[in-house]
Amino acid sequence: MAKQTGSLSINSENIFPIIKKWLYSDHDIFVREVVSNACDAITKLRKLALISEFNEPDDYKYRIDVIASPKDKTLTFIDNGIGMTADEVNEYINQIAFSGATDFLEKYKDKATDDQIIGHFGLGFYSTFMVADKVTIDTCSYKDGAEPVFWECDGGTDYTMSEGDRTEHGTEITLYLNEDCYEFANEYRVKEVLEKYCSFMPEEIFFTNADAAKEEKTDVVESSATEVKEEKEDNIDEAVDENAKDSDAAEEKAEEPKEKPINDIHPLWTKHPNDCTDEEYREFYRKVFLDFKEPLFWIHLNMDYPFNLKGILYFPKLNTEYDTLEGKIKLYNNQVFIADNIKEVIPEFLLLLKGVIDCPDLPLNVSRSALQNDGFVKKISDYITKKVADKLSGMCKTDRENYEKYWDDLSPFIKFGCLRDDKFEEKMRDYILYKNIDGKYLTLSEYLEAGKEKYENTVFYTDNEKTQSQYINMFREQGIDAVVLDHNIDNPFITHQEQKHEGVHFARIDSDITNTFKEDIPEEELKETTDRLSEIFKKALNNDKLSVKVEKLKNTSISSMITLPEETRRMQDMMKMYAMGGMDPNMFGGSDSLTLVLNANNQLVQYILDNPEGDNTGMVCEQLYDLALLAHAPLEPEAMTKFVARSNEILALITK
Repeated sequence: MAKQTGSLSINSENIFPIIKKWLYSDHDIFVREVVSNACDAITKLRKLALISEFNEPDDYKYRIDVIASPKDKTLTFIDNGIGMTADEVNEYINQIAFSGATDFLEKYKDKATDDQIIGHFGLGFYSTFMVADKVTIDTCSYKDGAEPVFWECDGGTDYTMSEGDRTEHGTEITLYLNEDCYEFANEYRVKEVLEKYCSFMPEEIFFTNADAAKEEKTDVVESSATEVKEEKEDNIDEAVDENAKDSDAAEEKAEEPKEKPINDIHPLWTKHPNDCTDEEYREFYRKVFLDFKEPLFWIHLNMDYPFNLKGILYFPKLNTEYDTLEGKIKLYNNQVFIADNIKEVIPEFLLLLKGVIDCPDLPLNVSRSALQNDGFVKKISDYITKKVADKLSGMCKTDRENYEKYWDDLSPFIKFGCLRDDKFEEKMRDYILYKNIDGKYLTLSEYLEAGKEKYENTVFYTDNEKTQSQYINMFREQGIDAVVLDHNIDNPFITHQEQKHEGVHFARIDSDITNTFKEDIPEEELKETTDRLSEIFKKALNNDKLSVKVEKLKNTSISSMITLPEETRRMQDMMKMYAMGGMDPNMFGGSDSLTLVLNANNQLVQYILDNPEGDNTGMVCEQLYDLALLAHAPLEPEAMTKFVARSNEILALITK
């Protein structure tokens, strides 16, 4: 064909700067776009062979080659797919944003219904100009008698197109990298990007370092020639002939591919769940997420209607601190990686999981890096939420033993989901477990039913089994159950549960002294004792605002306790969690909100009553107050120092 020159058919001469700077958020994404186009080219040819419009040899191997040359600063992509004619190059390359994929699907929509073609916008090829000063295309169509085409463009609006020299159908694209992007000629950098975007593309991809391959080939040939020469020293003429033959043989041997594709064209999520083993699921998890802790379990999503969606969601063993939880949901479109953790598709609470989701029906934007605003996306998100809730509730109903075993790891995830998603909360409401102080797992209804005579509609809980051990022992002695809620998320969660369960109230075990723990004596009888002890303790502690309450507890070994109203404590915890504007959480009820509860049945309290002016009374008051605080929460450093010194002083008095 005659040499042809022309200008790209575009609306603005500024299109390339826009593509280079704004179309794609990450420069390395050009690899995904070019390899995706190569996959499309092969997919199209496979479809044509399927409808007998192309005679495909029985042993024909489709493949994509990515070749880097650090020496030449080039990166080449080769496929043996459908190729292009000169007219098609004019149509699909020279007219920016004319999608060959869309055109092909429209032409063959009645004959090739299985849409696995990736490209839709016709802009992917131009992403190459983000990293290249010059791009060339060598292509030849599968059509009989088609002439090969060579296309070249230096990143401006001008191109040249002439007859090429490619003899087989397919396309070869070479990028002459610009100075800022030489990294993409580096073997390790290219492999890193290929692994990121192309690990599961549907056609086999092979990578070659052109410079290293040349050196290896030369070494093999030279080594073979040397060996032959040494073996044939007694016959020089024969050695020369044999050397030549063996050199040719060595060269042929060196050219034989001993290759392994860098991608898996049949990832686990594309298979039916019945065809996958537990070990395959675990191995896939280790490979994709580089996490060698075994996942708890997984959900295999497999849906064809009303939209096409496949995937695997793994429930990893979660960390104990909520603010360190971080999962990763990888989103794919026809096995092409799009992005991690796209919140439009994946509900926020599910981002604590790890997994892959492949949805060819997703309405992607032009750069395939984000989603267009579409109500269809919400349906996908709702479906995923429903499948997760169905899996969890089903496990609780049919496999309660394992559900309980996993609960401590699942708990933060499920509670977060209930806070964030009303539909999820509705489905999970009856399957939320609470671990009691004896390590037994109960639903809310089971807990309330068991204690309806002692604590009707009240859920007692501890958020620190160590510091609140005194209170826990009191509960055990009186046969009252309590649950353990010691995660950061539990504070907002219990408030949420009170809203969802009318009449139910959560109370920390140190929020008040219930009637079960004390003798049934009218408060008026304790008023004089309360007034006397209040005066003594305020003086000893130098705190006029101290709130003191006297009870006759059934357990005489308990001398003093601290209580804090549940509402005040929750407000303090909320302020600490959100650190609102650096405000002091104590402004919502600090030490002034604490109540010192003294047990009139305890001998130490009786000693204070009998010796209000005694030499050691002040010291005993301070000790009882600090002991009560310690059972409530850790002491401040200065108070702890004084407590230790005072304890030593008391021990010294005993030994005198």
